[in-house]
Amino acid sequence: MKTPHILLVDDEPNIVMSLEFLMRKNGYQVGIARNGTEALAAINQTPYDLVLLDVMMPDVDGYQVCRHIRESPGRTATKVIFLSAKSQPTDVQQGYAAGADLYIPKPFSTRQLMDRIRELLK
Repeated sequence: MKTPHILLVDDEPNIVMSLEFLMRKNGYQVGIARNGTEALAAINQTPYDLVLLDVMMPDVDGYQVCRHIRESPGRTATKVIFLSAKSQPTDVQQGYAAGADLYIPKPFSTRQLMDRIRELLK
């Protein structure tokens, strides 16, 4: 079985660094995008198994990136998890409406996140 490939999308370097370390430690391949534009380019280029996505980014927001994934042929199986400081019910609803598989508010437990990722990638 091939190693699942995960794309981390966040404009906050500390979050990207700690998540990248965590994912690699758990045996995943990791791609990184520091904003929505980079994320769209990466998604068009590589078939990721799962995308960890921040909502608030300077250019293209996470909702738009998620909708792009859902509308892209050949990307329908890609799982999307929002990790966001925006945790109002309307934000969460908007995330699911955009096509998210899961919406996890920041701050989050890394153990809980890894459990969710393993479940989604089964």
